[in-house]
Amino acid sequence: MKKTALLNIALSRTIAGLGHGDILVIGDAGLPVPPGVELIDLAVTPGIPDFASVLRAVLSEMQVERYVVAEEMLDVSPPALAEVARLPLERRELMPHEQFKRLSRQAKAVVRTGECKPYSNIALIAGVTF
Repeated sequence: MKKTALLNIALSRTIAGLGHGDILVIGDAGLPVPPGVELIDLAVTPGIPDFASVLRAVLSEMQVERYVVAEEMLDVSPPALAEVARLPLERRELMPHEQFKRLSRQAKAVVRTGECKPYSNIALIAGVTF
């Protein structure tokens, strides 16, 4: 039995399989999932689970080297922005939302949350623990 907070089998398995530089996207309920990219659908109803809760659970297990968010997130300032601002990471990349969606084509998986605030999306780039 696992000791960490993350209980979702598909999400835990995906994180365990990430290599250095691999991408995991956590998205709001409206983020399109590119063909061929695994979808881990956690959405139950609007707002459940929210972006922040899923991000915290993922970070309890995933070593993150850097992250990418859409520039529009800073303008719209959804609640997710406050959670992202708390990340203990110095390496942040900004890009237009359309470019973010193209980046998500390279993801190992997209995690769909129930978040319904626009631009509540983040691409986490895996780091190494040594």
